[in-house]
Amino acid sequence: MTSLADQAIAWKDNHLVLLDQRKLPGVVQYVDCHEVADVIHAIKDMVVRGAPAIGVTAAFGVVLAARMRFRQSADNWQQVIEQDLHELLLARPTAVNLKWAVEKMRAKFSGISNEDPEQSLLHAAERIHQEDIHANKTLGNFGAELLRGGSAVLTHCNAGALATGGYGTALGVIRSAFAQKKITTIYADETRPWFQGTRLTAWELLQDKIPVTLICDSAAASLMRQKQLSWIIVGADRVASNGDVANKIGTYSLAVMARQHNVKFMVAAPTSTIDMQINSGDEIEIEERSNKELTTVHNQEIGPHKVGVWNPVFDITPAEFVTALVTEKGVIESPNSSKIKELMKS
Repeated sequence: MTSLADQAIAWKDNHLVLLDQRKLPGVVQYVDCHEVADVIHAIKDMVVRGAPAIGVTAAFGVVLAARMRFRQSADNWQQVIEQDLHELLLARPTAVNLKWAVEKMRAKFSGISNEDPEQSLLHAAERIHQEDIHANKTLGNFGAELLRGGSAVLTHCNAGALATGGYGTALGVIRSAFAQKKITTIYADETRPWFQGTRLTAWELLQDKIPVTLICDSAAASLMRQKQLSWIIVGADRVASNGDVANKIGTYSLAVMARQHNVKFMVAAPTSTIDMQINSGDEIEIEERSNKELTTVHNQEIGPHKVGVWNPVFDITPAEFVTALVTEKGVIESPNSSKIKELMKS
């Protein structure tokens, strides 16, 4: 049975339909994207989030852009569309899957001569979507192999079906391990300021009848000190070629606490999230978002006027803190540049 989370991205009636993750869990509502501008807005405004999901969404955005540009100028649509692709790339700069998907779609242009490009590009976008789901299921099984029976795990943010093409990365591992009866307890932290753990991860797991216990972000260290955890399992928005990980803000602090308390730390991500063009996490652009995300909740002000705000969306976890990097191509324990280079060759 397919859950609502697995239907977060869909091509229906000749346009893109996205589950509006800003409204969950209280309201299940969809956003219709008929033009590439709609897709860009949806990515920027967090209708869709999670690096793999952003990549899949962007691929369909290229289809919509090509449709519009071909209708406007059939002779030079490949040149005119470049502005749309540029704007897509700027929508969420940290998520490398966005660039990866746009480049894969652009590579299809050369094989299209004078005919309408829409169907050819639509097939390519659908392939990217299905390949992401397959990759998640494969890495989910690889990750589950690392867990022993009776494990308790903690996950941060939402790296599930909602954040991917389907099934999930971190939650893909958790789903597979739970099905194998290896997990006794799943903890999800709230993940401020967008509360992806509270609103999305808890909702998604309960949709699949997987029990989950919610904790506030600041309770993680106490949880580890009580020796209740076997693994922390997270996704990634970008992995540098040396194994440094950019992920939702708070990931780094969890990794540091995990080291202190001898808890293993797993990063689950498809190889499309690995950026071989950068040497370390220091080169990753960290997106900063609106002050209002910290000073308001549901449009209700909770902070004083004129207070200074620093709101980075992601942080960098050095590779030395990662016990295992799990991908659809296999597992790298204690990741480093040489191990990742070898994996990417396979």
